[in-house]
Amino acid sequence: MNIAIITSIGAILMAIFAMIVRMKAAKKPASVRKILLPPLFMSTGALMYIFPEFRLNPMEILESVAIGMLFSLLLIKTSKFEIKGKDIYLKRSRAFAIILIGLLVVRIVAKLILSSTIDMGELSGMFFLLAFSMILPWRLAMYRDYKRLFLQLNSRVRQNSV
Repeated sequence: MNIAIITSIGAILMAIFAMIVRMKAAKKPASVRKILLPPLFMSTGALMYIFPEFRLNPMEILESVAIGMLFSLLLIKTSKFEIKGKDIYLKRSRAFAIILIGLLVVRIVAKLILSSTIDMGELSGMFFLLAFSMILPWRLAMYRDYKRLFLQLNSRVRQNSV
């Protein structure tokens, strides 16, 4: 079986897992740790660049980062928080699931097309960098929005206690 097809199946399974995690996360209060730890954990994947077959040239880096940041805008637009009682929750969004599936389809099609012209190691390096460049701005935007609501919530609590 072609390696691009095998990795695409893996990407589909990870997307399903991400949607399930997102649905469960919406039922529990958000926290700084839940927002910032995923990109930190993902960053360990950059160790792949130790090996020459995964290294990218400057143009591949630029392309991967630019596309990742562009895709992050969709995730940023569909990730909103709300205050419920004394906690901050991530709002459920049907658009998020649709966008996640759309990004997955685009990624799989691109991988299948590009795998015939770009070495699989380089392609893996590009898609990792694309994913990281998508997740990092998204999570930083989530952190900013969370902190804004956190300060708003704390000012309400202080006003009510006075």
